[in-house]
Amino acid sequence: MNVVWTAAGVMLAAAAIATMLRMLMGPTTLDRLVALDTLVAVTMCAVGTWAAFSRDTTVTYSLTALALITFVGSVSVARFRVPDVADPAEKGPER
Repeated sequence: MNVVWTAAGVMLAAAAIATMLRMLMGPTTLDRLVALDTLVAVTMCAVGTWAAFSRDTTVTYSLTALALITFVGSVSVARFRVPDVADPAEKGPER
């Protein structure tokens, strides 16, 4: 059974590293936002895996908190973000 836990940990670590690279290299704000949401989802999976490994259910409350905070944060950023403009000539009409 230790092989399963080790494999789960290695895959979660690889997913976290790949997501962090996407967050750092993302060309737009929305790419970085999706990467941040994915990183939080990987973190939630890691917490769930830890809860299953340690058979300790007290850490599962943090899953609910992470889910709520991530949802509210993503909706807020999506609602109030300013579109990325690389060239001022490409800027649309002023309102």
